[in-house]
This record gives sequence, structure tokens and C-alpha cells, in this order.
Amino acid sequence: MFDKYFPTASAISWQHLGGSVVALVVVIIAALLLHRILFSALARIAEMSATPVDGMVFGRLRRPARGAFVAIAVSVLASRDPDIGPAWDIVSSFVVPAILGWVTLSFVRAFAEALEYRTEITSDPVDARSRKTRITILARTANFTIILITVGLMLSSIPAVRQVGVTLMASAGLAALAVGAAAQPALKSLIAGLQMAITEPLRLGDLVVVEGHTGRVEEIRMSFVIVRTWDERAIVVPTSSFLDRSFENWSRKSEMLTGPVFLHLDPATEIEPIRAEFERFVKAHDLWDQRTASLFVTNAFPESIELRLAVSSKTIGDLFALRCALREHMLGWLRKEMPNALIRHRLEVEAANQRVVK
Repeated sequence: MFDKYFPTASAISWQHLGGSVVALVVVIIAALLLHRILFSALARIAEMSATPVDGMVFGRLRRPARGAFVAIAVSVLASRDPDIGPAWDIVSSFVVPAILGWVTLSFVRAFAEALEYRTEITSDPVDARSRKTRITILARTANFTIILITVGLMLSSIPAVRQVGVTLMASAGLAALAVGAAAQPALKSLIAGLQMAITEPLRLGDLVVVEGHTGRVEEIRMSFVIVRTWDERAIVVPTSSFLDRSFENWSRKSEMLTGPVFLHLDPATEIEPIRAEFERFVKAHDLWDQRTASLFVTNAFPESIELRLAVSSKTIGDLFALRCALREHMLGWLRKEMPNALIRHRLEVEAANQRVVK
């Protein structure tokens, strides 16, 4: 088999072989020079662009394009040189799929980065998160598919691997069951990731409550989602869980929410002065978005009443800060202006002991 592709030394002129090697070096250098000239010109064009998108695309394609230029140059030389042709026929079965996969993968990643950049400059943050989530999931799906196809093409060029494939095809029924059973978790995660990108039950940056944890969606992968809580813990949740179980998404359509502050006061408390102070404080606060400011007595018990002070803000973070400020202010105001409204439970041990002694 070796003699088939590489003739014996007696049949080859060492001078001709040396010429082939020199020609190979020359075409590689020429390909590298052509690549350098072309991408230098593209870099200057990108610098004149109003956005860095062109530079991002050219930067991603620079390295894989260098390998493609060299492969094309060697392929052209191999078609004319009988000494290089047989060797290139063997090597190209590995090199060509690898370079094609590399170029395609780099183009997909460059395209995804360009779309993410355009998304980040969008004025609407909710729309930006929606687009970024869809881009991220679809790009990772495309990357997985490209890598899988590339590795498959490279392995199919190996005779032993190809023979294994033929053997498996002969027992297609059993092989399909085995592969299907083994790949079920991966396929489930892949389908869940695609469904997540299409239906968008959650997006990057959304504030969600899942399995008792509240946090922002930091990363969405094909198999799991990372939720970052307020204390910087990373909660790893399987992607399929968001489709199989219920969860809360506080920023599905907008960051604008309404939140309550509860006060438990004495049943004899006058409500109107509290309502007036609540409205005065909220209207003067910078974080209030002028949508909701209401006070209701939501419950009454023999020893207490429950007041719900509802306020709204433009973002979830602003709403949290506004609720904390409102709670602190109202408690301080009640202590100064209406101390009898606060519920007190005192156990007078000394007085009780004196009564027992008497």
C-alpha cells in the first residue's frame, strides 16, 4: 500500500523531488502573503466603518481563512505535481473537513457577536435581552451541529471507522435503539434549548424565581441554566425544568413592577393620617414612576390590622430600593407621630411577682 502512494527512491529523481518541495514552500508562502494583503485591506475598510461589527467579523475569520488559503494553494499544486498529489489525497481527507468546519464555526461565531453588539445598543432593554437569548441559544446549537458534522466527516475518512459504520448499518434496528437510549438526555436538552429560543419563557437578564431561589438569569446553555442570586450564588437548573415545571418570571414583558409593604398596627389606629403621609412620601421620592401608590387595610384581627402599601417603579432594582425606603420611613414616622399605633407586647414580671406576694 505504501508503494502505491509513494514510489521507490530508484524511480524518483531526487532533483525532481527537491523541486516539488521548493514549489510546495513557494505556494504556501504565496498563500500566506495573499492572505496578509487581503486581510490588511479588509482591516482598513473595517476601520473606516461607523461600527466595529466589520472588524469583529474579519477578526474572527482571519485565522481560519489563513488555513483555507494554504489548503487551496497546496490543492492547486497537488493537481499538477505527481509527487505531492498522492500524499495530499491522504492528508486532505482530514485537513479539508477540519478547515471547512473551522471557517464555518468562526463565521457563525462572528455573526453571533455582530448581532449581540447590535442588540446591546438597542434602546429597549427587554427587547435586547430577548434577542440576545435567541442569538446565544441558536449560535450554540449551530456550533454543536458544525462540530459534530466536522468530526463525522474526518472520522469517515478512516477505513476502520467506516467499516464500523457499515457493520452498525447492518444491524440498524438494534443500533437505533441503543443510540436512541444513550442520546435521550442529550436530545432532550437540545430540543429544550431550541424550544427555549423559540418560545422564550425566559431570557438572559430576567429575574426569575425557580425552586425557591430568586435571581437573574446569567447564562443559558443547551443542558442547563445558571441563575445568579442576590448573594452571588450560582444556581444551576436543568434547561428542561423550565419547560416541565412552573416558575416565576418577574421581567417577562417589562421591568416595571408593583410591590407591597405590609404594616401590622393596633386595631384602634387611625388610617387617614398614615395614608396622607404615605402618599406624601411616595410622590416626593425619585424612584416612584407615578403608576401605583395605594394603601388598603387588607386584613383585621382581634389584636392587629394589616395595611398593604403598594408602590411601583421602573425597574425591579428601583422597586426594591423604594420599598425598603418606604418601610423605614413609615416605621420612623409612626414612632414619632403615632406611637400608639405600634403593637407592643410586654410581660411585666416584677409587677406580677408583687401581686403574687400580696
